[in-house]
Amino acid sequence: MKPPTRLHGYFRSSTTYRLRIALGLKGIAYDYVPVNLVKGEQKAADYVARNAFASVPLLEAGGRDRAQSMAQLEWLDEACPEPPLLPRGMEDRFTVRELAYAIATEAHAPNNLQVLNYLKTEFAATQEQVEVWYRHWLARTLGPVEARLAEHDTGDFMFNAPGLFEVVLIPQLYNARRFGLDLAPYPHMARIEAACLPLDPFQRAHPDNQIDNPEKSPA
Repeated sequence: MKPPTRLHGYFRSSTTYRLRIALGLKGIAYDYVPVNLVKGEQKAADYVARNAFASVPLLEAGGRDRAQSMAQLEWLDEACPEPPLLPRGMEDRFTVRELAYAIATEAHAPNNLQVLNYLKTEFAATQEQVEVWYRHWLARTLGPVEARLAEHDTGDFMFNAPGLFEVVLIPQLYNARRFGLDLAPYPHMARIEAACLPLDPFQRAHPDNQIDNPEKSPA
């Protein structure tokens, strides 16, 4: 397979963050093309012509444009199977998908930027009310995920190495801190995060280290 050539994304987008981590874990080089969500660059006609969802990330790979981060991650694991993002056992793969998709669909979906902006523009929600909304939906999902991790008696990672679950979890914890969620009730997640963050793929993928982060110091 021809390696992905470009990843279009935003430094603080958790979905783009997922792809940066996964590409790093796979050892795949790529060009990063910033798309400023705050300025609405994802709504530009030329961008929407390539990604009808008007979202990030957009992954140029395998001769086509690909949207939707979870589908991108699953495709990437099939196209570049080593090292795998999913464990080999069928039941273990289900467990990883169960928790990764819980975060992606039940925590991220009601808390993405489009939803938060809609709360403000259509319902006149204050920033404080938006943050309460965000913490509610995040805690509602992270609680059951933490309970499932306790059942599986995880070590540094959910299984033997960082994979799909860690790829989805770490960006969500980053955003949780931004919105002031108390992470003390989630010791299993905290342990996994502590094991992931020092690793090079996670370091290079971190929002603080992206070229479109306005707070990034010039090299």
